Amino acid sequence: MSAEIVWGRGQVTARWEAVGRGRARRVAPPTPVNGCSEGGSGGRGRGASSGLKRGIQVHTRRQKEARTTVMSETYAKRLSAILLDAVTDKDPQMQEQVCGALCDFGESKPAEVLSACEEHLRLHEKLAHPYRTIILRAMEIVVSNHISELDKDTARAIILLASNEMTKVKELVSDWQQAASSVLVAVGRRFISSVMEELLSKFQPGLLPHPCTVHTLASLSVSNVFGVVPFLTSILSTMLPMLGAAKHDSMKVVFCCALQRFSESILEYLANLDQAPDPTVRKDAFASDIFGAYDILFHQWLQSGGAKLRLAVVEALGPMSHLLPSEKLEEQLPKLLPRVLAFYKKHTETVHVSKSLGQILEAAVSVGSRTLDIHLNSLLAALHAQICVPVESSSPLVMSNQKEVLRCFTVLACCSPDRLLAFLLPKLDTSNERTRVGTLQVLRHVINAAAAQMEVKKPVILSSMKLPLLDTNNKVKRAVVQVVSAMAHHGYLEQPGGKAMVEYIVQQCALPPEAEIQKLGADSEALAADSVRAISVSTLYLVSTTVDRMGEVLWPYLLEFLVPIRFTRALSPLCRSLVHLAQKRQEAGAHAPLIQYNGNVHLPSPYAITTRLLAVSSHPYVGDGRGAASLRLLNVLHQDIHPALGQRWVTAIPLLLEHLDEYSEETLSQKEWEEKLLVVREEEKTRVSLLWEQEEKTRFLRDSLAVVSDNTWVCHLTLEMCKQLPNYNGTPLEKNFLYKCVGTTLGAASSKVVRKHLRELLETARYQEEREHEGLACCFGICAISHLDDTLAQLDDFVKSDVLRKSAGIFNLFKNRSESEANKVRSALILCYGHVAAGAPRELLLARVEADLFWNMSECFSTKVLGIKVETQDPALRLSLVQSVCMATQAICSSAHSSSFHLSRKAELVAQMVEFIRAEPPDSLKTPIWKKAMLACTYLVTLEPALEEQVQADLIHSCLHRVMAVLPEPEEGDSPQEVSAAPTVGGDPQESLYLDTVQVLKDLLTSLLLWNMTPLGLQVMLEHLSPWIKSPRGHERVRAVGLSACLLQFFLQHLQISALVPFHNLGLLIGLFSPRCADLWPATRREAVSCIHSLLYLQLTCVGFSRDYQDDVAEQLLSLKDGLVHPDPAILFHTCHSIAQLIAKRLPPDQLINLLLTLFESLGDPDKNCSRAASVMINCLLKERGNMLQEKVPEIVSVLRSKLQETQEEHILQAAQHSVFALATHHCASVVSNLLGSPLPFDSHTCTLWRALALEPGLAAQVLGLLLEKISKDVLFEESQAFLLSSTPDRVATLLPLAATCALHEVASAPASGPAVLELYPQLFVALLLRVSCTVGVQPPRQLQAKERRSASSGLASRSLEPCSSAVDALQAVLVRGGNEDVVQCMELDGGWQLLRTSAGHEEGVTRLASAMAKFAGPRLPLVMKLLFTTQSSMYEVQRVTSTAFLAELLSSNVVNDLMLLESLLYNLMARQKDTSARVRRLVLHGLANITLGSPDKVQTHSPQLLTAMIGGLDDGDDPHSLVALEAMVGLARLMDLVDAWDLHAVLLHIAVRIRPFFDSERMELRSVSIGLFGHLNKACRGDCKDVFLEQVVGGLVPLLLHLRDPHAPVVTACRFALRMCGPNLECEELAAVFQRHLQEGHDLHFGEFLNTTCKHLMRHFPDLLGRLLSTSLFYYKSSWEDVRAAAPMLTGFLVLHMEAEQRPQVDLEQLLTALQLLLKDPALKVRLKAVKTLGRLVKFA
Repeated sequence: MSAEIVWGRGQVTARWEAVGRGRARRVAPPTPVNGCSEGGSGGRGRGASSGLKRGIQVHTRRQKEARTTVMSETYAKRLSAILLDAVTDKDPQMQEQVCGALCDFGESKPAEVLSACEEHLRLHEKLAHPYRTIILRAMEIVVSNHISELDKDTARAIILLASNEMTKVKELVSDWQQAASSVLVAVGRRFISSVMEELLSKFQPGLLPHPCTVHTLASLSVSNVFGVVPFLTSILSTMLPMLGAAKHDSMKVVFCCALQRFSESILEYLANLDQAPDPTVRKDAFASDIFGAYDILFHQWLQSGGAKLRLAVVEALGPMSHLLPSEKLEEQLPKLLPRVLAFYKKHTETVHVSKSLGQILEAAVSVGSRTLDIHLNSLLAALHAQICVPVESSSPLVMSNQKEVLRCFTVLACCSPDRLLAFLLPKLDTSNERTRVGTLQVLRHVINAAAAQMEVKKPVILSSMKLPLLDTNNKVKRAVVQVVSAMAHHGYLEQPGGKAMVEYIVQQCALPPEAEIQKLGADSEALAADSVRAISVSTLYLVSTTVDRMGEVLWPYLLEFLVPIRFTRALSPLCRSLVHLAQKRQEAGAHAPLIQYNGNVHLPSPYAITTRLLAVSSHPYVGDGRGAASLRLLNVLHQDIHPALGQRWVTAIPLLLEHLDEYSEETLSQKEWEEKLLVVREEEKTRVSLLWEQEEKTRFLRDSLAVVSDNTWVCHLTLEMCKQLPNYNGTPLEKNFLYKCVGTTLGAASSKVVRKHLRELLETARYQEEREHEGLACCFGICAISHLDDTLAQLDDFVKSDVLRKSAGIFNLFKNRSESEANKVRSALILCYGHVAAGAPRELLLARVEADLFWNMSECFSTKVLGIKVETQDPALRLSLVQSVCMATQAICSSAHSSSFHLSRKAELVAQMVEFIRAEPPDSLKTPIWKKAMLACTYLVTLEPALEEQVQADLIHSCLHRVMAVLPEPEEGDSPQEVSAAPTVGGDPQESLYLDTVQVLKDLLTSLLLWNMTPLGLQVMLEHLSPWIKSPRGHERVRAVGLSACLLQFFLQHLQISALVPFHNLGLLIGLFSPRCADLWPATRREAVSCIHSLLYLQLTCVGFSRDYQDDVAEQLLSLKDGLVHPDPAILFHTCHSIAQLIAKRLPPDQLINLLLTLFESLGDPDKNCSRAASVMINCLLKERGNMLQEKVPEIVSVLRSKLQETQEEHILQAAQHSVFALATHHCASVVSNLLGSPLPFDSHTCTLWRALALEPGLAAQVLGLLLEKISKDVLFEESQAFLLSSTPDRVATLLPLAATCALHEVASAPASGPAVLELYPQLFVALLLRVSCTVGVQPPRQLQAKERRSASSGLASRSLEPCSSAVDALQAVLVRGGNEDVVQCMELDGGWQLLRTSAGHEEGVTRLASAMAKFAGPRLPLVMKLLFTTQSSMYEVQRVTSTAFLAELLSSNVVNDLMLLESLLYNLMARQKDTSARVRRLVLHGLANITLGSPDKVQTHSPQLLTAMIGGLDDGDDPHSLVALEAMVGLARLMDLVDAWDLHAVLLHIAVRIRPFFDSERMELRSVSIGLFGHLNKACRGDCKDVFLEQVVGGLVPLLLHLRDPHAPVVTACRFALRMCGPNLECEELAAVFQRHLQEGHDLHFGEFLNTTCKHLMRHFPDLLGRLLSTSLFYYKSSWEDVRAAAPMLTGFLVLHMEAEQRPQVDLEQLLTALQLLLKDPALKVRLKAVKTLGRLVKFA
């Protein structure tokens, strides 16, 4: 080691020794060996002259520079050698990292690195070629980046090395030789002469060169064109004779590639002569040599070579053809072209053939060759075959080949357009898919690429497209569309025949999606995103909007495609294009009509356009949103449709479009949208609301008709609508809407027109289509608003005709009509009458409803056989009649004169509706017949005359029987609360239908009740519901009780009392509903309470109270509903008891017996809850009205044992509890003793009896006292060895304390035991807590174990009894009964109870219990603590541990301070520091530290004792696992901020020194806690002791930085905190800021960036620390943690990276390099990678 380095290390050591003593001072460096100091200041003698001083300084500086240079060279060589040796690592990542390190090293020392690499390769001849490749790659990168810095000597050495490496072996080793070749190419960018000299020395005439030599020459020619091309004449002349000497195909391939590159370089040189160094170079200089090479390649190698060689020859011939003499090229073309074309048949990858062929064709055209004409047909055939190859998007070679082939076609199109078209166009007539698609691709390409040559060929090309337009193949269609798009851009569509192209595009826009899917076949995936329709749509819009010249072609031609149905799917793109074209024309001429018919019969009329666009707008989101597009087109064409519409449509259509924007296809209401399109006038809204249930918000069609106000125009529009109706047979929804449009227009037409069109509609309608006859009916209904007489007249005439008969009628249309077809016609006619009734003016309806409407409906519904009416069974016909009757009766009821209207057919219609209801399946709701029929009956019931009683009964029974049974039984496993009362079949539509049906049923029943508003009438109605109220099926009960509640509420609201009326049925009705208050279904309970509430008010009303009277007792019923929702049976039956109490207060005495009899009957209710509720209510009523239970005490005692075995009914259990309580009152000790003798575990009956003893506080206290004595006085457990060889005895619980514990749990579980538990709370708590501690891990008694084994072997179920669990359960019960439910819940949430039961978690469970007690039960702690103090000297260690853990945790709460218990508690814990149990000692320290949480203001008072205790814990030598020391460190960290500063400073250094060994402990807890404590020490030492502590900070800096990569997160967190605390003590604001910024908790840490920044500031502000930091980091090179081991060289590297030159003496390079060399052999890859990275940074020492 040099003297400078020795001195540097000594200086750093001396300085920090001074720092360690508390004061930093400079120490004079020792005198160097040569007698003068390093910086030239060593010869400072007082008597020395200034000249001598300068001489010594100069001499010293020169010596230093010399030594530095030598050292730098030696070190650079050593470092390079280490990196080069690491190349042999077998991991690819490591090899890449070494290569990167060499490159990094080369950035600063390129010459040295290149020299080292050259020497290494030269000296290690046997180094395997993969490793040589890596070194050569690094050399190539360094050379490329520093080519300008290389000197000639270095370049020469590199050239010789690379040349040698490249040609060392004759065999081809691609990676190795390619790397060497790349080095030569890189050097050749500057030293081209030297490289060429070396290469040409191995490129001698007469000798076949190494293949890599030729390859390198070729690469050089490309990379340095201007430097190599001047050499090419001599190279070509030398190489030409070598071609004949080449025997192997591999060598010939190399020559071919070289000739290709040479030719390309020459062509580039000639193309850039203005920049070339020698502008006199001409193509002729190379012609002869190139032709000579061509002759060999073409005539020899192409004939006999292998496939690879032949392909290489073809690739070379392309660029060579440009350099051949013109006459030679013309001479060779007849032979060259056929040979090249032949390669298409021999090679699959033809892209290189196509590229070469294109170059040859360009060369031939450039010289004006006539040979092309001769071979044109063969060229076109071969190229066409290539273009017809199917293109796969996943194959880039095939795609590239297609491009090159099209390039060839471009060349041929420019020189021979006629022959090209003559070849291509007939190909379009073929039926072969690939041929036609390929031809279309070529045609599109030449249209675009050779536009000038194709200009005169437009008519011919257009005429040739006829057959492709008829092709149905999707690929062909797509190609045709692309051709049409190209034609549009180049003016083809303006020619005759161009419109056919436009029509074709529109046809493709109208393709249905299913047709595309069927014809895509196997290629569907490729065409999915690029379908024919999608391309056509985009093409149409693109052509319409971007090609200006297409405006005259497309307008108004595109209008012809609007009306035909086959173009429906194209409407959206058509409308968009037409809107754009129309707007452009409007801009050109604002007031001129857009549509100029001029005799063009093909253009649709304004009426046809309006009808079509309005019809398709009915479903606006279908077909790519064609509704909005159609409306926009209507808006643009308003002037051409009618001049008067402009102002109205300009405001109305944007509102419709805005409405569409607010909704989507899923959210738009279809009815509301149709209303907006059809809307009627304000005065007609009331009647039309029966047809549509939404109110209109916008006007369009009807307002448009009103604005036009032209009968002729309306008639034409109506005629057009009727004309277009058959077009929509395939789209029934749109046809339905169009019928409504017809009705709307007829409403504005004259009577003559109305009669004519209605008759035609009736004759031409397709009645078998449901949607169609619905639309027809709507049409008649809308028309009847304005033309009622005409509408009815046409319907009557049609009904009276022979249309409804099977035999031939007056209309040929209806001859031989089948029965089903006739039913369809009748159904439609009935529906028409219903809609007419709904739309008819109310003032005209009542006079005609029976004679003209109901009579005709009946005639249409029934047929006559032999003069007798026979009603059909067709369900559709029934539904039509029900709907029509419903609409008609609703219209009657909405009339102002409905109350005086007498409907003579009322009974007949009701009977008809009842029959329909009965005919439907009873258990399903699939059609709205029930709903509509009941709704019709509801309206019918309100009309005069009244129905007979039997008719009413049949109606009610039929409706209830159908509606109640819709929902099937709940599935097994589903709770009643989880089953909805709504039907579950069919999903949401059926559920909605059901809910509507139930509401209609409610309206029907209330309508019937209105006819008999008396208590008797109410009872009759409820008797109909009684079987359903008692049904065993829950869904039937909930519906029946709900209906009852509705009827009672309605009856109460509408009851009119003129005199006092006795309510004799009150008791009977209350008895019917009161058991239902405990029904399994919560909804039933709530409705039952509502029924009782209404009945009580009915009673009050009947005895004279006013309707608005508020009864306190009755109102309390409503407040009890919440208790009925609760699933807890106790709460539920308590609520039932309260309800019974309220009933008893208001029940008349004469009704009591009726109520009791009804309730007794309910005891057998199939719903057990209702049965139990009946029992509760019976008991309550008997208690309130008489003291009968006292008389039955003997009976209860006598049946106690038998009833307990037979049943678990609540009233029997209550009797048993009262009996046991009475016995225990006189014989408490005896009862307790006898019950303790019951077999363990206690059965449910025994537990019930134990809980009965808690009914009275005094008795409960006696029982608890006896049980405590049994628990405390007896032996807790017995120890025995189950096996002879067992090392530790088993602990077995004794029987009597176990039974007493179980009994105590049962007594304390009873709510009535609360006062007794409070009286004995401290004794119970401490006894049970210690009982828990002594039963952890204790086995049950032997007899219980034997019993469990017998039960298991016999297959009987047996409940196991765990001693510890029983004690925990008893403790929980005591806490709950003592009013500390919060403690129990807190423990449950924290998992404390489970921890108490386990040996591993018992301490933590006790701690959590103490915390919960301090938080929720503070006032009870003094007595508890007093009892626990007495257990501190217990003989049982487990009890001492438990009591210590409990007391220690209490110190964490302020409650001990508030209760003035702190001093005694601290004294007690400190007295246990010498306990023989390490667990107790550890808990003592934990408890002392807890004072920081509970009483932080008392810490300073006791700081000497606390610190002494903690330091004693640090020095505890009796704990082999250091758990006490760990607890001491945790405690110190908690005390640090609170203890007295002077007391802390006295022990600061002692603590720091004592905890330092734990930084690198193998245990994670010790590492994290000690490091965290170190951070707290740093935080506490700021101020006077900072200088004293600085040495400890410096010593801990490296471990803290490296443990940031610790594998355990707590250690990393502790390091973050410690470093943040260390920052201020380092007196470097920048470094402290870095620690604060990067090491915040919760922020991600980029370790490399952080470490780099830290080292930068360390070296900037503490340069003298370098040596110490490096030596400390070297210690961690051997760490057992991989991440820490990898972080250590990172730290080293960053320190070195940021050091200055003056710090070099502090670094022991030898030691550092040796350590890094060892890391290069580390088994972990990441460690080796970091070591290499660090080695790369050591370049600073070079």
